[in-house]
Amino acid sequence: MTSSDIPENLSYTSDHEWIAVEPGAAAPAGEVRVGLSSVATEALGEIVFVDLPAVGTALTAGDACGEIESTKSVSELVSPASGTVVSINEALADNPALVGEDPYGDGWLFTVEVASLGKVLDAAAYRAENEG
Repeated sequence: MTSSDIPENLSYTSDHEWIAVEPGAAAPAGEVRVGLSSVATEALGEIVFVDLPAVGTALTAGDACGEIESTKSVSELVSPASGTVVSINEALADNPALVGEDPYGDGWLFTVEVASLGKVLDAAAYRAENEG
């Protein structure tokens, strides 16, 4: 893993989700994208199925909100924020491998209207937590 694998402009959870919130920022206004970090996608291998929360679902930071299935295992998605799901990445229904191929781009998972953030890390802290 290199530092370029972990974008500096995102916040991360210990459960390997990213949220498009500038590190150190308060809860943002509006919709914010959520995805799975490259650390997680590398560990999972080929992703074959994604179960995302439905639009309109109320999320609680730190709670499970879906699943990612790979050829190696099934992992829970954990919400990085409390709020309401506004949209999901419909492209993943036909091509779940996008999550692993482009985790910070076309492989995003869902957007959420954030009420409050859970415990998030900046890129340096997330990188340090996952080294070794």
